[in-house]
Amino acid sequence: MSGNPSVEFFDKQFERQVREHDLALNPFELAALPHLNGRVLDLGCGMGNLAVAAARRGCSVLALDGSATAIEHLRSVAAAERLDVEAPQVDLSHYEIGETFDTTVSIGLLMFFDCPSARWSLGDIQAHVREGGTAIVNVLIEGTTYLDMFDADRHCLFERAALADHFAQWELLRSEFSDFEAPGGRIKSFATVIARKPHAAAAAGT
Repeated sequence: MSGNPSVEFFDKQFERQVREHDLALNPFELAALPHLNGRVLDLGCGMGNLAVAAARRGCSVLALDGSATAIEHLRSVAAAERLDVEAPQVDLSHYEIGETFDTTVSIGLLMFFDCPSARWSLGDIQAHVREGGTAIVNVLIEGTTYLDMFDADRHCLFERAALADHFAQWELLRSEFSDFEAPGGRIKSFATVIARKPHAAAAAGT
């Protein structure tokens, strides 16, 4: 995955987290945790803290990331605890989901793709959640001023309402915006949606 500035940015961050044993769930992962069940896909799993937490709760997890540091760490933890976690290193910008899942998580990933790819990946996520299953998606949105982690030519800040609009036909369990301070007096602005996929009959109004 070398040559991708975003992956290289996070590889350095993950190396620091491993050294400092900084493995706590972030606020978005904490919000996602109660909704995880069954077969779970974690797209852009980072250090795998949420994947590990899901597996400890009895879920079967496929966790994917482009960072060698992150995947190596996750594999080590999963092996030591004999957790049901599969963790391949993949280029997520070209990844196509190959099965359906009870829960799919994409926290802090889609904005690292160009906008057409981000929208396609969001549609792929929705198509591969089982009826009655849950999608948990978090993205940076317009208003974000901290852009150091992005490839200058390839990223997508979603319009403020765009994420919720994509799930307009789903049951919204949670939809919110949050801002966090970033280095240099800048801001990271996020949108988060947790949504349940309707059953086909319900979606058709029958």
